[in-house]
Parts: sequence; C-alpha cells; structure tokens
Amino acid sequence: MSQYLEYKTKIIECTQWLSNNGYFGALRGTGGNVSMRIEGEDAFAVTPSTLPYDQLTPDDICILDFDQKPIEGERKPSVESGFHLIVYKNRPETNAVVHTHQVYASIFAILNRPIPPLFDEVTMHLGKIVDVIPYALSGSPDLIENVVSKLGNQCNAYLIQNHGALNLAKNLEQAWLNVELLEKTARIYYSALSVGGEVSLLPDDIVNLLEEIRKAG
Repeated sequence: MSQYLEYKTKIIECTQWLSNNGYFGALRGTGGNVSMRIEGEDAFAVTPSTLPYDQLTPDDICILDFDQKPIEGERKPSVESGFHLIVYKNRPETNAVVHTHQVYASIFAILNRPIPPLFDEVTMHLGKIVDVIPYALSGSPDLIENVVSKLGNQCNAYLIQNHGALNLAKNLEQAWLNVELLEKTARIYYSALSVGGEVSLLPDDIVNLLEEIRKAG
C-alpha cells in the first residue's frame, strides 16, 4: 500500500466533486488540476494529464519531488505541475493548490479584470483582491514566471488571463472552499456590473482588518 494513499484519496475526492459540479469548465473534459504538498518532504501529489476525472484511481495520482522527478506513479503528471510547484516553493504556508476553469471567474479572466473586495467572509479567505496573472501558454515556463510575479500579494485566489483560476490554501479543504467562494463573488460581481449601477466595495479599514486576521491564521 502506498504511503501517499491519504493524499491521493483526498485529491480524487476533490477533483471528482469539482468536475461533477462544473468547476473544470466541461463535465467530460480533463481541464484543471489539483495538488497537495507532502508533509515532511520536498514533494507533492498532483493529478495526471488527460485522464478523465471519473476514471481516476489512487494509482493514477503522481507523486513528484521538488525537481519534478517522479517518486511514485506511472502516469504523466499534469502539464501545469510546474506552477503548482512554484506556488509551494514561494508560499511555504500553502499545502494545496486547485486550478480550475470555473465559469464566472473565467469571465473576469478574459476581461483581464481583477475582482475587488466585496464580502467580508470571502475577503477573509481569499485576500484583499483576486488579481490577474498575465496570459502565457499552458505548461510553459512563461506561465510559471507570470504566476510567481503575483504570489507576493499573499492572497489565496487568482485569475489566469484567458485561462481560468488558481486557488490555494493551507489545506485541501480550504483550497476547495476557496474555489466556491471565488465563484460566488465572481458571479455576484458579474451580475452587479450587468445592472449598470455603482458597485459597493468593502471599506479600506475593514479590508485591512480582515487581511490582518487572515494572515494571523
């Protein structure tokens, strides 16, 4: 039995739920990916490339070291494993990364428009802004560099221009929740903008307070 079975099982549960609920953009597609940092090792578990999510078994989940060399698993890892790894290297508090193609967040990704702080419970988890990572081809070194360029704001959700969204957290359960919180705020922001009136943002002092609380854990 694999010593990484718990990680693999959790990733499959999350991935299949996200797929079944449309967060990967196509119910029959293989877009999006999920990973977890392996506690106590310079390694992470990540979904494989181009395998339908409803077919995933624990043996399909890839275990890679921080040089992206395989530790366990015969499948080819996600082409976007590189930007999962760069998150773990640059954000040591992060233990799970979820990349989605969720619909309403993707609207703002193609508009190249950040999502401002609108709700206190969302800002508490995602951070003061959902910023846009500049476009680059999936799996490319340029995309990895673009991801790094935005991680310094210490937020937990990002839009990837003309691509999708990136959610991260200290554990998979929270990263999974962040996906839903991002879609909630993106959907409401889209609807509010469609009405044409002024959108009310959280006051700066509240945003700063929530940011202090979030960073304090």
